[in-house]
Amino acid sequence: MSDQSRVRIKDIAEELGLSTATVSNVIHGKTGRVSDATIRRVQQCLEERRYIPSMAGILLSRSASGIIGVFINDHEKYEGHTLEDAFIASALNHLAVCIEDSGCVMMVRKATDPNGILTFSSMWNMDGVVVIGFCLQDYRYLREHMRIPFVVYDGLGENPDRVVNITVDNRDGGRQVGSLFRKCRCRQAVCLADNETGVDKARIAGFREAFGTDRTQTLLIPMKRQERFDFYRAHREVFQRIDGVFAVSDVYAAEIMAYLASEGRRVPEDIVVAGFDDMPLCGIVHPTLTSVRQDNRRRAEVAVRMLKELKEHQETVSTVCLPVTLIERDSTRRT
Repeated sequence: MSDQSRVRIKDIAEELGLSTATVSNVIHGKTGRVSDATIRRVQQCLEERRYIPSMAGILLSRSASGIIGVFINDHEKYEGHTLEDAFIASALNHLAVCIEDSGCVMMVRKATDPNGILTFSSMWNMDGVVVIGFCLQDYRYLREHMRIPFVVYDGLGENPDRVVNITVDNRDGGRQVGSLFRKCRCRQAVCLADNETGVDKARIAGFREAFGTDRTQTLLIPMKRQERFDFYRAHREVFQRIDGVFAVSDVYAAEIMAYLASEGRRVPEDIVVAGFDDMPLCGIVHPTLTSVRQDNRRRAEVAVRMLKELKEHQETVSTVCLPVTLIERDSTRRT
């Protein structure tokens, strides 16, 4: 395709009677101030005019681009550091290896809504998409509007309709921690989470099931780090009367250990702590942190395999639930 025949953003804008800024925002997923009707008009025109970025025109003119897109929800809880989150970084690392081994290349993009995923994946003629961190409503919207095969990490709900969900046994992970806390002779425990939905809900439910609902309190903590430490101080009395903390992520577990140390609580002598994900920080913090390990390498392998099956129109399961393993370290080893 020559530069003269290539469709430009300016051409799309003129055809629709919109500004180039509006068209550009839709293309790049910045649709917060763009109406749904305008988004649909732009997307339809982009497809009809076969708009593709000039820098990738030759590559994407082929029927198969060899590109697998990975879209991460740029959630406020990451405070602008989404790709630095330990779980996200681990997931991307393993996806990169498995996608490259399959003969494709990985393209990573943060997004805030499903329309951004639709536009960008179509614009780059992607062969498949992995979506991480969105809600079931978003996944269903994508299923209804996107023809490109896609799989999701931790889709909410059991067997979500027409959405291929790759998750881990979060409930069993919580259950394993609850059983360990009983073994440690804990009397009262707190579950720390920033919400009570999805995977966090399952982790908490499993913990309560094994440890005892009557002995467990859930504290919903703020998403911003500085606000969390203020929250811990405001709930000082709660932490003084318990002897166990199960945090739904390793980051929250490491934070609470730092707070407890500042209050003179000794881990694990006075209080035991466990997290979830088994990120590298678990072996670095002091004391080392007990955590529930999920196999991100295996999840990446399943994601790539299922994308291949979807592209080849093979029948595939709607949900894959992978096992988890409790890794016990010093934060729960009482003498």
